Amino acid sequence: MNRVEKTVDLHKNGGLNCSQAILTAFGESFGMGPETAKMLGRPLGGGIGHQALTCGYLTGAVLVLAQAMNNKDEGKSRKDLDKAIRVLFSCFKERHGGATMCKELLGADMTTEEGIKKILEEKLVVKHCYGYGRDVAEILEELL
Repeated sequence: MNRVEKTVDLHKNGGLNCSQAILTAFGESFGMGPETAKMLGRPLGGGIGHQALTCGYLTGAVLVLAQAMNNKDEGKSRKDLDKAIRVLFSCFKERHGGATMCKELLGADMTTEEGIKKILEEKLVVKHCYGYGRDVAEILEELL
């Protein structure tokens, strides 16, 4: 199973949130163990603490990029990382009508009872999030 497939599988079947899934799938390649990946990704799921903000796949991917692009030259590392993050977000927004926030991507706000009900009844995570995970993971593969 490649890292793209593993990202989706860990979210769908592995009991991990979106951010944990992408961090676990990609982090091992850069020395991050699964327990560290789970710990770092835990608060980022559901749009940062289930606030429906930036997609957890994207925030997890930012941490993967930070780990992958870490080097001794802080200035170069920061410049390269910032560029990679801009490309990640730009590519994702291009695919999804400019949206990066969970409430925009799902069409429901998980911070409200009404939104949670809609997400569960319409199975919006199944309908949408796994596809977003695949997209972010594919873009991340290209950047690495």
